[in-house]
Amino acid sequence: MLYSQYGLKLLEENQSIFELLTAEEKEELDQNITCTNYKKNDYVFKEGDEPSGMLFLSEGKVKIFKEGVGGREQIIRMARPMGLIGYRSLLAGEHHIASCVALEDSVICTVTPNFVFKRLLKNPNFTFQIIHLLSVELGFSNQRTVTLTQKHIRGRLAESLLLLKDKYGFESDNATLKVFLSREDIANLSNMTTSNAIRTLSTFASEKVIAIDGRKIKIMDIEKLERISRLG
Repeated sequence: MLYSQYGLKLLEENQSIFELLTAEEKEELDQNITCTNYKKNDYVFKEGDEPSGMLFLSEGKVKIFKEGVGGREQIIRMARPMGLIGYRSLLAGEHHIASCVALEDSVICTVTPNFVFKRLLKNPNFTFQIIHLLSVELGFSNQRTVTLTQKHIRGRLAESLLLLKDKYGFESDNATLKVFLSREDIANLSNMTTSNAIRTLSTFASEKVIAIDGRKIKIMDIEKLERISRLG
């Protein structure tokens, strides 16, 4: 399908890195981009796949994860609309080192490698923003490594809930997280077993830190949640 069906409106609203392109480059972009619909739980790419281009999320939510020993997943990143996906592998000239799956019905747009590399050589603003994004992602990864290896279970889960709040925000009640994850996904995001995630969520609920309604999680006491995360 054509890029203009999904991405152009967002691009014009200054929500995309591609807003840094010139008017001429944007016209060329429209000939070098395709968008694909993915259903919930569809793979966008798998670990070991060759990058098909620079991907960005136009609509929906996705998780990027690696499979560890015994097939257990570790979620390493989550993306929101207009977030870039899998671009590190493209720029490094490597196959994907993680997999990407849609958390809900999503639209992923793919920009051809040739267009991306031409723009990196000719548009310094675009290039600088890519470097900035990579640097931010590296800092986040370094911080998460410390969190997932040094914090206790309560601290890890509290930080994951705050991460989801920062990434996706709240529903209209300004308390319910605007993303609905399975208990397994919450565990994989927090580097713990599913049973530990269920127990710790229940403990948080009994302490009135959160309220649980199926997959909906409402943050009742954000200051206490932040304190739990900070103390680890």
